[in-house]
Amino acid sequence: MLNLRVRLLCAVGLITVMGCAAESAASAASADAALAAAVASPTRSPSAVARDKVRHPVEELTFFGLTPKMSVVELWPGGGYWTEILAPYLASSGHYIIALPPSGSAEGDTQAARLKARLGAQNSGHFQETVLGAGHFEIAPPGSADLVLTFRNLHNWMDDGYADQALAACFTALKPGGILGIEEHRGRNDVPQDPKAKNGYVRQDYAIALAKKAGFILLGSSEINANPRDTKDWVDGVWTLPPSLSQGEKDRAKYIAVGEADNFVLKFQKPH
Repeated sequence: MLNLRVRLLCAVGLITVMGCAAESAASAASADAALAAAVASPTRSPSAVARDKVRHPVEELTFFGLTPKMSVVELWPGGGYWTEILAPYLASSGHYIIALPPSGSAEGDTQAARLKARLGAQNSGHFQETVLGAGHFEIAPPGSADLVLTFRNLHNWMDDGYADQALAACFTALKPGGILGIEEHRGRNDVPQDPKAKNGYVRQDYAIALAKKAGFILLGSSEINANPRDTKDWVDGVWTLPPSLSQGEKDRAKYIAVGEADNFVLKFQKPH
């Protein structure tokens, strides 16, 4: 009789575990479907969609562990490539903050106005605005964010002299166990890192050291945005390549053939 009871209890436990696993798998599949739907949305700008083949949005956001109920902070969203995906994806169940550069610079103000107009026209969902820049490092309430994302911005903060403060702001904003995702133009390992990153490239080991200095733990890296054709010795740095193509028509076909820069993708965690 005792053996029968043990077997029954084990069977019930196994069914419960299997049920939880099935529910978890169904939830993950639903989240993946929602992300794929956000990327496939017809409201996204054609210029952004054209870059999907080199930016791999579904794969990258999945690597960072994005889910629909997260509180997410995107830093310096620029033209809004990722914002067009994240805003509608998080609209129903999550919380979305965009941290913009401080107002006052022509470039920053122009980008902010363009971004707000695009999101408003596309009805991309609710989002909150904060500021990240010199003297402005409260990107979200302390310990409130599940995920902080920055795409190709680290070189700008290095140039402006506050990369350490920006990463410290990320650490403060995240919950214990929260994730920081960094995508950046990868510099050459055989060239010393320019602390100002004037050519737009940042060595991967240098970026890792900066994040660790802020208190983060490196969880992993992805090569989904690697480009071995990028020799990283261009006349105008990374802006020589698409999408900037700073040289205009000069050698345009050559630079288009190279494609967008070689980029690393890093996933960090704030310790529990």
